[in-house]
Amino acid sequence: MGVILGIDIGGSSTKIVGLRPDQSVIDMLRVKAEDPVTSLFGALGNFLNANHLQLSDLDRIVLTGVGASYVDGDIYGVHTVKVEEFSSIGTGGLALSGKERAVVVSLGTGTAFIWAEKGGAVRHLCGSGVGGGTLSGLSALITGTHQYSQIRKLCVDGDLSRIDLTIGDMSKGKVGTLPPETTAANFANVSEDATAADKMLGLVNLVLQSIGTMCVFACKSCSTDTVVLTGALTMLPPARKIFDLFTELYGLEFMIPKNATFATALGAALYSIKEES
Repeated sequence: MGVILGIDIGGSSTKIVGLRPDQSVIDMLRVKAEDPVTSLFGALGNFLNANHLQLSDLDRIVLTGVGASYVDGDIYGVHTVKVEEFSSIGTGGLALSGKERAVVVSLGTGTAFIWAEKGGAVRHLCGSGVGGGTLSGLSALITGTHQYSQIRKLCVDGDLSRIDLTIGDMSKGKVGTLPPETTAANFANVSEDATAADKMLGLVNLVLQSIGTMCVFACKSCSTDTVVLTGALTMLPPARKIFDLFTELYGLEFMIPKNATFATALGAALYSIKEES
């Protein structure tokens, strides 16, 4: 059958994407990572079972992500190759967005900033330790929960005015080009009656705004106005509103493509095809 499986073994989850020989997508699957090897084989078994595939249907397995380093040799006798994570991020981000060139950002446990051009080079620009791991850890300290599903649910009902200091809190009007609702300082206006939801939204805002600011600098260094956001944090309910504010302030296009969580796994599979050809 010639199916190609791209598997992204990340720090907190493993994502798997299956491609037919014509590069159309069969399915996408995500499992929580207890440890790299266990999550890999769990995701592989689940994917094959859910899509009624046999090992003999596979042309190759393509591994990427930090956990790929724990796997050596072929898996169950299937030809297995590895693709460097940054190449996978850039290739997958462009494929999902339909863009020819962009800064592709992977919002995972940490955050990676990649410059990618279709048919050209993929280059790692910089990285940050601020990401999903930061959000989970600070959430556990401040609200007592670290589960992503609970973070998503709790932040929806938060009120940032009980947490952050804005330009409007300090000035009667704009400061330069910054409108009153712009954050002046994260967690600098914490109310005594701030709820767990308020604090959670403040944490989400802190992490995503930090990433958004770094996106601005990355775009300036590459002379582009296009950012493609990938990874699990793009699915947080406030994400679209937060990045829309960066569009308003800096005139940049922030894209969150469909299936952004699976960009790196998809990119690994596609990059292996390109390398083979």
